[in-house]
Amino acid sequence: MSGRARTIVERLLSEADVTVDGAAPWDMAVRDDRLFQRVLRGGSLGLGESYVDGWWDCERLDEFFHRVLRARLDRRVFGIRDVFAALPAWLVNLQSPRRAHQIGKTHYDIGNRLYRCMLDARMIYSCGYWRNASTLDEAQEAKLDLVCRKLGLAPGMRVADIGCGWGGTARFAAERYGAEVTGITVSQEQAVLAAESCAGFPVRIALQDYRDLDGKFDRVLSIGMFEHVGSRNYRTFMRVVRRCLADDGVFLLHTIAANVSTRSGDPWIERYIFPNSMLPSMRQIAQSAEGLFVLEDVHGFGADYDKTLRCWFANFDEHWPALRQEYDDRFYRLWKYYLLCCAGAFRARAIQLYQIVFSPKGIPGGWVCRR
Repeated sequence: MSGRARTIVERLLSEADVTVDGAAPWDMAVRDDRLFQRVLRGGSLGLGESYVDGWWDCERLDEFFHRVLRARLDRRVFGIRDVFAALPAWLVNLQSPRRAHQIGKTHYDIGNRLYRCMLDARMIYSCGYWRNASTLDEAQEAKLDLVCRKLGLAPGMRVADIGCGWGGTARFAAERYGAEVTGITVSQEQAVLAAESCAGFPVRIALQDYRDLDGKFDRVLSIGMFEHVGSRNYRTFMRVVRRCLADDGVFLLHTIAANVSTRSGDPWIERYIFPNSMLPSMRQIAQSAEGLFVLEDVHGFGADYDKTLRCWFANFDEHWPALRQEYDDRFYRLWKYYLLCCAGAFRARAIQLYQIVFSPKGIPGGWVCRR
């Protein structure tokens, strides 16, 4: 059976110009022959778990995934474990209020030092905007300025930042545009560091779920958080934003998105990186906003996430000698796989990044912003 499994996997990979034990940097170097059966039975979970276990290696994981996903091999290898992994999302609300803080504890609270080493100076954990940028810091500043200009921020405006991270966006909006910002997060570590970094600015940071947001705001933004909301809660999220947004306000949603609608995420990513998370499709986003908002603008720049992720990995890899005092070698392989498989997915255009501008009643004369 192992020989037959190898033949099947080799044939599939050949369609993506990937060779088992080949010489190209994107080829798969097999360390354990049990790999082939594990991939066929386990799909995404089997592939990712076997990499972390050291059963295979690849010099350029990002390019391996670019080729595999561009050839759509993921649609042809869907293991039984993938099926069972997706079942809970169909049966229960994995992103209920009771479970809302799980993602904070399991992903964002694993050490601020890790994120300081990996991210830019402002610790922005979302896609940079590379149109006129040459460094990660420049790309993230360009993205933040783009968001503020799209929102039409002006001094004194009250702004809600849903999923504020470590406070970089809130501080930028307050410092550069004079906004008064309320930032919320479900991560204890983020909340503490965000409050420290925003001290002295008109910024309030709260540890709370988006469903508990109250008050009225001139502008609402959410960057890289909607991926944790879940399809059962998209409409609830939009209702919360509409409730808190002034009638003449503007709402900007920045989110990774899938090309097709689903109710579960990638099994490996969901289990080991972002529990209880999934990517919305454009259809799901539009349906959740229907009757609540007018869609003013959609801006896609998912290709920029490829470069952002590769910068994050380069930073992570460079600082690994110091980080390994807190994390083991298995974590290194886990994190490398996560960052580079996502880079490859964006390069293959298998997933997207959208900034979407909404208004409650439509902006008189139309929405205008130079990108």
